[in-house]
Amino acid sequence: MSETSARTHLTIDQMLNNARARLHRLDARETAAAVADGALLVDIRPQWQRATEGAIPGALLIERNHLEWRLDPTSGASIPEATDHDVAVVVVCSEGYTSSLAAASLQDLGLHRATDLIGGFHAWRAARLPVVAGS
Repeated sequence: MSETSARTHLTIDQMLNNARARLHRLDARETAAAVADGALLVDIRPQWQRATEGAIPGALLIERNHLEWRLDPTSGASIPEATDHDVAVVVVCSEGYTSSLAAASLQDLGLHRATDLIGGFHAWRAARLPVVAGS
């Protein structure tokens, strides 16, 4: 038996459940309140998706493949808002799946206040919170 076949592999559903089990996920109104209290709202959707769906005014736009480098305060590629590991971060994607995995990854980097928006951008828009139309 090879080492690879002897390892236990998770399904994506298990990974998602594990990620969400350690997050204090926020609904749209809680997210708006957290942002009003100083949390960073980070939209990880690709540009084409923001152009199609719209965007949240004031959200930091950091596509998923750059997220950890931009928010890790020890990274040479971090953004100015990534001042320390205590920064509150709410990650938003389209429907709230990728954002859960991304927020858990940020927690792995020590950003212990990282979480995500339940239902993603679609939930934000459904709550009739401010949205900028896509192109």
